[in-house]
Amino acid sequence: MRAWWLALVLMFCWPIACVSASDFAPVVEGRPLVFPADTGAHPDFRTEWWYITGWLTDETGTERGFQVTFFRVGTGIGADNPSRFAPRQLILAHAAIADPATGALIHAERVERALDPLAGAAVGRTRAWIGDWELVLDEAGTQYRTRIRSDAFDLDLALVPPGPPVLNGREGFSQKTPNPSNASYYYSRPQLAVGGRIRIEGADLKVSGHAWLDHEWSSEIMPAEARGWDWMGINLHDGGSLMAFRMRRDDGSALWAAATLREGTEPAQILAPEQVRLLPRRRWQSPRTGAEYPVEWTLEIDGRTLRLEPFIDDQELDGRRSTGIVYWEGAVRVYEGEQEIGRGYLEMTGYADRPDNL
Repeated sequence: MRAWWLALVLMFCWPIACVSASDFAPVVEGRPLVFPADTGAHPDFRTEWWYITGWLTDETGTERGFQVTFFRVGTGIGADNPSRFAPRQLILAHAAIADPATGALIHAERVERALDPLAGAAVGRTRAWIGDWELVLDEAGTQYRTRIRSDAFDLDLALVPPGPPVLNGREGFSQKTPNPSNASYYYSRPQLAVGGRIRIEGADLKVSGHAWLDHEWSSEIMPAEARGWDWMGINLHDGGSLMAFRMRRDDGSALWAAATLREGTEPAQILAPEQVRLLPRRRWQSPRTGAEYPVEWTLEIDGRTLRLEPFIDDQELDGRRSTGIVYWEGAVRVYEGEQEIGRGYLEMTGYADRPDNL
């Protein structure tokens, strides 16, 4: 979901790169996703991202949420310039830990133009990097590895998928509005088994847990009638998974909604807009930006009623020093009745300022 919004925000943060979607490849329904080739970059499209979120437990029993995201953005400039220094592509990375000790996110970010070997996103298999930050899929296609170093924390994690990717939408064609021209190619890799180490507050800790990877690419932008969106990726305790989102108007109503639900080992169900309702519950106000976020939700999906509750309330991510975006991105628990049935991440955009001219 975030691919559209972040693409245009970056375009406005880099004014020389303001170009139309027609300068990039279109998303066309019926184009099959092919693996492992489609785990790699698609530089003919405007925006792309590899997005990992999950829960970690360290050797002391402390739980934390984490996020690692790499973005590739086509600038639309330099196509006719033979110089390898032409800024045809930008690479952005965000990393964060939801830390119960501080009650907030610890966040780090980087932005560079793609220039091998300093930064880039490889075609054919996942490899995205900026300096010593990286996300890589091994040659066998059986394990991802991410390494992040920052002043506040380090991550060094191996992530193993239990099976093939889950295609969202119609065989990977993910429609975002009633107009099918607003779409992306989109797949998920839920239930990633995670192991590795983190460094936080001076301690080097062994961790394990479960994570979720989304990979999405598109050349479209968020439509004028949309304010933002609400998205979730949940690893269910029965081994299944749930991805759901709604595109939201200014008045808070749903412009579009969709979901992919896999219960246990059953085949994934692709749910239509009328089968998905996201209803805000309790709100939290950021002491920094004043934005109000609905941090608790009711999700009505396929005849079931679920409840989302945050790991901690303050999971607002302030990216104004790089992309100009403020959004809420955080770890959540999911309940059916009083029983916890899953854990994952919730993303909410457009509750702070909507980017100008979007």
